[in-house]
Amino acid sequence: MASFTVENYLKAIYQLSQKTEGGVTTNAIADHIGTKAATVSDMLKKLNTQKLINYKKYQGTELTTKGRSMAIEIIRKHRLWEVFLVEKLDFKWDEVHDIAEELEHIESEELTNRLEVFLDNPKFDPHGDPIPDREGNIQRRAQVPLSEVATGLTGIVTGVKDSSKAFLQYLDTMGIYLGNEIQVTEIFEYDKSRTIETDGRMLTLSLQASKNLFVKTEA
Repeated sequence: MASFTVENYLKAIYQLSQKTEGGVTTNAIADHIGTKAATVSDMLKKLNTQKLINYKKYQGTELTTKGRSMAIEIIRKHRLWEVFLVEKLDFKWDEVHDIAEELEHIESEELTNRLEVFLDNPKFDPHGDPIPDREGNIQRRAQVPLSEVATGLTGIVTGVKDSSKAFLQYLDTMGIYLGNEIQVTEIFEYDKSRTIETDGRMLTLSLQASKNLFVKTEA
């Protein structure tokens, strides 16, 4: 049985590894977790001894097969709990992350499997992130940031790159949710902000917001 700290490190390394090629740096892990690099180095040595990672000083960190499997299972539980909290307990999508952070450490595999069935085997969480299945397979889907969608094209909102409370609350204020159809009607040369139409409303989104909103386009 892994400690909460070990599980959090494995999850962090996995998530960071999806955004970079090669090993994950100690500083990147420290920034992600919110601790000092020296503290991370000490933990990485322990994880390396447990054969959960391959770690060499100054060369970055990679998960072993065992470590990756554990990380994916943690992510699976986290995202299933987020679905449960939103769909069954009426939490908002900006309220569930911290609660799911606690629930993801429940060890019972039977509970996780029953939760998945109870939720009718969801493939994506409330933020559009894919939920690994029991074998650890992850279903990816074709999507691009709204910032890459040209004028006149239409797309369906499928997820967010930034799942921070601030950004999710911003989307709530704008009335933008997963499943919304969005058409880019104009892109401003000055700052690359764009006017979009969704649900019969015209909105203006900044370049930063557009970079953090994923859509599946029809073209």
